[in-house]
Amino acid sequence: MSRNQHTKSNEKSRKSIKGGFIRLISGKWRGKKLPVKDIEGLRPTTDRTKETLFNWLMHDINDASCLDCFSGSGSLAFEALSRFAQKVTLLEMDKTVVKQLRENITALNADNASIIEGDSLRYLSQVATEQFNIVFIDPPFNKGLVQPCCDALQANSYLAPDALIYIECEVELKDLNLPTSWQLLKQKSTGQVTYQLYRQG
Repeated sequence: MSRNQHTKSNEKSRKSIKGGFIRLISGKWRGKKLPVKDIEGLRPTTDRTKETLFNWLMHDINDASCLDCFSGSGSLAFEALSRFAQKVTLLEMDKTVVKQLRENITALNADNASIIEGDSLRYLSQVATEQFNIVFIDPPFNKGLVQPCCDALQANSYLAPDALIYIECEVELKDLNLPTSWQLLKQKSTGQVTYQLYRQG
């Protein structure tokens, strides 16, 4: 193998490793890595963003009932569980991703995590059978999913009183029409990503 080939091989290996795992930052599974499938559009929240988010939630995550509307890698859901959320419901439509999520739930022995396989917006269009204290909205970018998700959560009673709603989206998305009862608590942007935390009034 030439030196150039060796370098390319190392770069590919590093890229594969970086894209192949999520890391739990704190809590009972601190430092644990979980495998993630390489699926187009799957964009796990970065460690820095995740750390900021859970600093915002530090007084609210314990014993919270959480809904992860577009679970993907499960990065936010598993971090919430690691930090002693009471339960987390994960919504995900990709069968390959769901299989990996189930395997990771089994590996963690997380009996307070449940997955609902299928289209998230279709599921949220139904009247809620339970309400959630914390909701994560982190869909694939540039798919127009944030607005209908927020509308459905509000219209179909998924939000508990004083619920916290986290939205992570592309910085170009500036025309969201959110419910007037949602109060913006925190907001930050990094590169191409903007994220906000709201409280349901």
